Amino acid sequence: MEHKGFKSSLALDLLGSLNAVILDQHLVYSSGRHGTSYINKDAIYPHTDLTSELCRQIAEHFLDSNVDCVIAPALGGVILSQWTAHHLSRLTKRTVLALYAEKVEDGGAFVIKRGYDLLARSKRVLVVEDVLTTGGSVRKVVEALRQVPAEIVGVGALCNRGQLTPQSLGGVPDLLSLFDLNLDSWDASDCPLCKQGVPINPNVGKGREFLLSQAN
Repeated sequence: MEHKGFKSSLALDLLGSLNAVILDQHLVYSSGRHGTSYINKDAIYPHTDLTSELCRQIAEHFLDSNVDCVIAPALGGVILSQWTAHHLSRLTKRTVLALYAEKVEDGGAFVIKRGYDLLARSKRVLVVEDVLTTGGSVRKVVEALRQVPAEIVGVGALCNRGQLTPQSLGGVPDLLSLFDLNLDSWDASDCPLCKQGVPINPNVGKGREFLLSQAN
């Protein structure tokens, strides 16, 4: 597996200016755990030029993989699927389709419907995702694709913050993340930042909710 890091300081500065990447702050995650790094994917998508550029880099990595379709777990990943398929189509001079999988309310599995399963059947498919934390959504999409069946060429992500590997995503052939974040985290009761009195950022994650709970 070739694993590339997103090394452009200019791009990281841009992501930071959008509050898309937050480092070295006291943060509260959706899980309730505390940490120092945060990727705010929702701050990326309104900026189409930046989103396009990130997806172009994913497309270039998989340029020689003969991708027929790009698929993502809904909801946010749909944007990545569209842009990555767009760039693969332009770069390869072939039609590469953009698909998405939907989450089933009962059980949390992902299904490929709306006829997209037929479009992916027996095709070479790239799975894309914005942020890999536990990898659960991607694993479920991989499982759904294997039921179609389709051939999975790899997974492309904006950020791998869970130190995931191809094996932990269901044994996919290749994994690309444009940048990695070391997601050290602690239970609130064990958080060294709380003990040091470092202020919590209330503007992202669950910081505001945590502060309100402590005030009550």
